[in-house]
Amino acid sequence: MTDKIAQKIESLGLTLPDAPAPVGSYLNCVRTGNQLHISGGLPFTAEEKIQGVVPTETSVEDAQRGARHVVLNRLAVAKGELGSLDKITRVVSISGFVSSKPDFYDHPVVINAASDLLVEIFGDAGKHSRVAMGVAALPMNASVEISMILEVA
Repeated sequence: MTDKIAQKIESLGLTLPDAPAPVGSYLNCVRTGNQLHISGGLPFTAEEKIQGVVPTETSVEDAQRGARHVVLNRLAVAKGELGSLDKITRVVSISGFVSSKPDFYDHPVVINAASDLLVEIFGDAGKHSRVAMGVAALPMNASVEISMILEVA
């Protein structure tokens, strides 16, 4: 059986990473009924870590790239739990947090990168509700953190 969503990700020139292990006292995801709640992920890959306050230490563009990394990272968690991303029937909601100073107001611009990627991957089923907010700091000095709620078959 072909995983159409994995193929879509590849067609966008992207790679799904291995799902990271939790780094604290929590689970990467919890399935309840037809929903998969995925814990917050950070913009860290094998090649880079996008860290620092936006926009003074990290540019908006780098933070947007980080938000896209987080989406792929969180989808890797979903694939590990479900076996196939084709079991995702809808992206219900994402919560996006941007490390920023009090006078930065473009949190939605950063998190739009995650939202847009989900729509690129899932089409209309990728459209979701959302929170985009600024915070004083994130774990491990990450620039962005995103959690997700997915509807699954």
